[in-house]
This record gives sequence, C-alpha cells and structure tokens, in this order.
Amino acid sequence: MKKKVSIKDIIFLQLVIMLYTGSGIAAKLASGEPLLSLRFCLFYGVEAVILGVYAILWQQVIKRFELSVAYASRAMMLLWSLLWAVLIFHDKITVGNILGILLVLTGTIILNVDMGGDGK
Repeated sequence: MKKKVSIKDIIFLQLVIMLYTGSGIAAKLASGEPLLSLRFCLFYGVEAVILGVYAILWQQVIKRFELSVAYASRAMMLLWSLLWAVLIFHDKITVGNILGILLVLTGTIILNVDMGGDGK
C-alpha cells in the first residue's frame, strides 16, 4: 500500500540524511587529531550523539515512507557528503565523483518510480 508523502516529509527525510552525513564529518575531523586527545574524544563524542539522534529520527522516517523508498533515498547521502567534502575540507570534485553520484541517483529514481502498474 502506497503512503501519501508530503513535501514536508521529503524535506524531513533529506534533513535526517544530512544529519547522518554529519557523523562522517566528525569522524574525519577526529582522524586529524592525536589518538585519545581531548579534541579526538570530543569529535568522536559528537559523532556518537549525531548517530544516536539519527537513529531516533530514522524511526520517524520509516513511519512516513515505505521502507524501500526510505532506504533508496539514503543514496542522497552521497550528494550531501560530496557537498560537505568540498565546502568543509576543500576536496576537489572529479568527473568520477559526478558520474558515480549520477549513476546511483539514477538507479534510485528508477527503483522508486511508480510505473502505474499494480505494484508488482
């Protein structure tokens, strides 16, 4: 049974996915610190908090979306992660990055498009 999804739900889903990518940012920041230093522990603490909040919010996401749609939408994590890598860590975008993200997003769209059939 298809659930009715509002634009508010889609924005919520994207915000939850964006939050999840914050755990990777915290981990990368921690990796640049000496092992078990105060800053190292602080960044990993932030990562743990982000993952805990994400776990709670993800429960709300799967109430609002079909499970297959919610999980497939997590592919947007690649796009958000690339954005943060460029903005925060000044990484360079390569053609391979773009092609890889486009491939994954295209697959996600194909899997989630309603073909007008009986859902089989």
